Amino acid sequence: MPEHHCSLCHIEIDGLSVSRGGQTLLHDVSMHIHCGQLTVLIGQNGAGKTTLIRALLGELPHGGVIRHVDDHGRDIPHLRTGYVPQHLLFDREMPVTVEDFLAAAFTRRPVWTGVSRKTRARVREALMAVEAADLAQRPLGRCSGGEIQRVLLALALNPAPDLLVLDEPVSGVDQNGLKMFLDTVLRLKETHHLAILLVSHDLRLVREYADHVVLLDKTVLCQGAAEAVFATPAFDAVFGQGREDK
Repeated sequence: MPEHHCSLCHIEIDGLSVSRGGQTLLHDVSMHIHCGQLTVLIGQNGAGKTTLIRALLGELPHGGVIRHVDDHGRDIPHLRTGYVPQHLLFDREMPVTVEDFLAAAFTRRPVWTGVSRKTRARVREALMAVEAADLAQRPLGRCSGGEIQRVLLALALNPAPDLLVLDEPVSGVDQNGLKMFLDTVLRLKETHHLAILLVSHDLRLVREYADHVVLLDKTVLCQGAAEAVFATPAFDAVFGQGREDK
């Protein structure tokens, strides 16, 4: 990942609503996502977390306002966003290395014609940024779940984004891969001052890593520090009182 310091101060979401087919998916959602912070969305399935992400990415029409604001309070017209999905669906038998996969995204040149020295160096730099340089020549289909997520993170960080969106990126990843992935994300947050939005169902992970937590159930029920959100009646109503994994 090239050296980059985010020009964004925060993303301001005010009164956001999304409806499809006569059904209200989100209503009156208001929250801020700040640079240099890991903001975590929590809520049960169907709460609207993915819908909110798709609205942020410009994939769904919505009511309300989404503003990208710099540190002088001015609107930023073009926000650079990186996105890591929950899973990568692909044929694991394809003879494609990690280097081939990233090179195809970094250049318009077909990888079967060969990877240029310049592109190979860019791939190496991208993998080094997520501590995955040793994966370059490994077939993509032989990577573990955690390794694939680090490859996708390398892709999401090129070009360097203002906002990094992580949609349950460590679901099903073993504990070692989970820690490595999240430690890498935290390091990038601090060194590049990224605004990061993470969707997670793992409340222990939320407690350990989140700077700001937003509890969603088609609208924002509460938000703040993890401990403060976990202590609210709204949290107990959504997740059940006295959860052991809080």
